[in-house]
Amino acid sequence: MTKKSASPALAPFSSPIFRSLWLATLVSNLGGLVQAVAAGWTMTTLTDSQQMVALVTASTMLPIMSLSVLAGVLADNYDRRHVMLAAQVLMLFASIALTLVTFFGMLTPWLLLALTFLIGCGGALHNPSWQASVGDIVPREQVPAAVMANGMSFNLMRSIGPALGGLIIAAAGAAAAFALNSMSYLALILVLVFWRKPASASALPRESFRQATTAGIRYVSLSPNLLRIILRGFLFGLTAVSVLALLPLVARDLLGGSASTYGFLLGSFGLGAVGGALNNAKIRARFDNETIVRCTFLGMAFGTLLLATGQGLLFAVLALMLCGACWVTTNALLNVSLQLSTPRWVVGRAISFYMMSSAGGMALGSWLWGLVAETHGLETALISSAATLLLGILVGYRLPLPEFANLDLAPLDRFIEPTLAVQLSQRTGPILITIEFDISEADIPAFLEAMAARRRIRKRDGARRWSLLRDLEQPNIWTEKYYVATWVEYVRHNQRRTMSDSGISDTLLRLHRGVEAPRVRRMIERETVPKQADPHIKGYEEHH
Repeated sequence: MTKKSASPALAPFSSPIFRSLWLATLVSNLGGLVQAVAAGWTMTTLTDSQQMVALVTASTMLPIMSLSVLAGVLADNYDRRHVMLAAQVLMLFASIALTLVTFFGMLTPWLLLALTFLIGCGGALHNPSWQASVGDIVPREQVPAAVMANGMSFNLMRSIGPALGGLIIAAAGAAAAFALNSMSYLALILVLVFWRKPASASALPRESFRQATTAGIRYVSLSPNLLRIILRGFLFGLTAVSVLALLPLVARDLLGGSASTYGFLLGSFGLGAVGGALNNAKIRARFDNETIVRCTFLGMAFGTLLLATGQGLLFAVLALMLCGACWVTTNALLNVSLQLSTPRWVVGRAISFYMMSSAGGMALGSWLWGLVAETHGLETALISSAATLLLGILVGYRLPLPEFANLDLAPLDRFIEPTLAVQLSQRTGPILITIEFDISEADIPAFLEAMAARRRIRKRDGARRWSLLRDLEQPNIWTEKYYVATWVEYVRHNQRRTMSDSGISDTLLRLHRGVEAPRVRRMIERETVPKQADPHIKGYEEHH
């Protein structure tokens, strides 16, 4: 009798470290959600300004906007375990400070925003390293399930954490809720301390912050698939965040409720998100990415409209369950699409740019919908948000999301570093590379098409001043030319090519007519000394 294999959704849990980190993150998420409820509700007791209430959500999103680039560089260039550990310690101390100032009655609206901002800074540093580590811990085919499991972790706690937070606030006050959040970091800190992650060896020196940032921006900006994912993440954050940002006001003003009502509503949102997560694999198996995201934008719009009617608690719960399912489905699918469309060397930076865009949309949306609610009313803000969600559907017709199933982003590993006759240090440069092709007249259109793709790949992976030259005396000879800053950057450039890039190289090799492979020349650029500055040349001219 054969043993029945585990469900694909549970496959990542066969990894002990993933299982331990997931359970510790579950506890941390519970504390974070209790803290979020306490912060949102506490702001309503500190001020009557609807915009200040909405800014509580913005204060946790702004750090992701401002620190994501730094967090992505750290995730790709340093031990991710150490980065996550430092982030958790930062959040622990900020949460302790929030607990103390609340307990001693020293909390003000701006101090609350400042401390939630610091907690958000820790989250901004932690998330790129944690999400990038998923692909290191589990095999590629398990990444979608692992990302969904992480979403499930958050939304399981969202279904009970807010309600628990509301009860704690009602029974013991906001300081007790903040104290619970402080303790919730300890489990994840302990797992990170005892995790013995294998060290990754590299013969190349670590990139500087400027180089790593430039490389990440260059890679993302020259990757159309990633740009489409990031754009949709921004639009969804901008338009859909109104539900979460204005929910304390919905609980207080539309439903006439208390902190426990707010917690119950957030729990309904989380319950819907859990349902969306459980059905995500079935949905992805039946529909393509673009169809799913269009439907989630539409579902979020309908749920927001239903919430705006203020018809009572039952309608609000149904609306929030629908919004929660659409929220988690959209964010998980965009996250998976991004991770599976990015090679490992730059995945932390790609995630950070996505997070920055999404969080920027949420921060801007929180401020925008709070301003609309304050000037035109809560119902108008929710209805306007629902209308703008339709923009996400229209954008999809112009810039549809990519499918990632067939992408192979494993390193190509065809490059063998040549033995040089001239001694160079790794940082010597600039290096000029030329590759010579022999192309027949009939193959020129196909060659130029392949070279257009080659140019994007070269520049994406670090090449500078790329150009294509044609010999005027032998028009069948074409030369690809580009520069890299130093020899180590040339090696790094070649190691960044992936299996999915190999098709272009194979096409160029087929079009090349030469008996031997296209000739590659690697040269160090050296400037000549101007004649007027060289005394030997001057003396030669005087004597001749």
